[in-house]
This record gives sequence, structure tokens and C-alpha cells, in this order.
Amino acid sequence: DSAGNIQDTGEFVWNLATMDLARQMNATAAHVARDVDEFKIAGLTAAPCKLVNVPRVAESPVAFECKLTQIIQLQGKDGEKAPAWLTLGEVVAVHIDKAFIEDGVYQTGLAHPIVRAGRRGDYFEIKPENMFEMVRPD
Repeated sequence: DSAGNIQDTGEFVWNLATMDLARQMNATAAHVARDVDEFKIAGLTAAPCKLVNVPRVAESPVAFECKLTQIIQLQGKDGEKAPAWLTLGEVVAVHIDKAFIEDGVYQTGLAHPIVRAGRRGDYFEIKPENMFEMVRPD
């Protein structure tokens, strides 16, 4: 229902999925009726936002409040539409847990975010020891 809700409201929140929140994040992917509260299903807390009228996940260490700019339904090379959408938005407010800021800079690895790794349910965890800096050439 996410794409439909975003289309209806013109707003959404991107919440960082972390290792600590992996099970709850996965629970929100259940196919349930549109009126079912996924926060309750996942045992998460809905927190108010500053500039959008949809809630963010209080337990997530990073959340971006966004205003919708585009929703694009994906399609195959044959032009057949897939049941998947790319949602783009302008970030209008940011929430970051100060525990993950060192010397004024957000340290992504400290939050242990997770990212999709393909197939139906494969993920990777980003850890501080796996991060490195690569300075771009001028």
C-alpha cells in the first residue's frame, strides 16, 4: 500500500533499516489490508514529523521527511509493467540520532544499516570495520 498511500498524501518518510530493526522492518512487508496499522504489526512506535503529516519510525536512528516528486511504475524490457514502483521525493527534514554523530559528521556504519542483497530475502549488514574512505580525484 506504500505507493498508493504516498500518491494519496504526496508525502512519505524514509526510515533507515538497521540490524536492530531487521525483524520489525520485515514484518511491515506482510500483505495486509490497507487499513491495518503496520506499526502495530511490527511493534514499532509512530512518531510525529515536523514538515510532513505522516509518521516516522521512532526507533530508526535516521529518518528523512519527504515530499513526493515522482512515482514510476517499473517495467520489463518488453514494456510489461511490473508490480513494483520507484518513489522519488525531496527531503524536507532530517532526523538523526546524535549517538551516531562524531565530530559533526554522521557515521553510517555505527547504525549498522542493512541493505537488500537480491533474491527474495537476502540482506547485508553494513559494519564500521567494512567501511573505507576513497577520495575522489579532482
